[in-house]
Amino acid sequence: MSPHIRPLLADDVDAVVRLSLRAWAPVFPFIEAAMGSEIYQLLTPDWRASQRRDVEAVCANEKTSVWVAEVEANVVGFVAVLLHEDEPLGEVYMLAVDPDYQGADIGTALTAFALSWMKEAGMSVAMIDTGADPGHAAARRTYEKAGCHRVEVARYLKKL
Repeated sequence: MSPHIRPLLADDVDAVVRLSLRAWAPVFPFIEAAMGSEIYQLLTPDWRASQRRDVEAVCANEKTSVWVAEVEANVVGFVAVLLHEDEPLGEVYMLAVDPDYQGADIGTALTAFALSWMKEAGMSVAMIDTGADPGHAAARRTYEKAGCHRVEVARYLKKL
């Protein structure tokens, strides 16, 4: 199934938020396990509320370009891209696919679209961050399938 990818419309934001929350729900237990419940609760007391705010903010941000993937007139995924002004770097800032459509190459299509758009916009390098936990395994496969190379980063947390 090949999705139709088009720019985000104001009427799409609720659907994008809903699919994002459904898509990311399985990831948060892995994040909590990785950082420990005490720190997790301090940083993410209500992940749904914070993710809703984050997605709505990205959709409203004039510096991000956002597209949706449609299948049979239903919004089934989205990608948000940020072009860094101080360097030739484009960033896939957010990407989510409705769980009912995961495994159908929607994420692959959105990633390919975003990378192509960045290149056309004059970017020389693309960056995509994702988690190293088991919950993000599908995302890592998608990005590696697109030819992206993983760069290890270490982040340390400590409750104060």
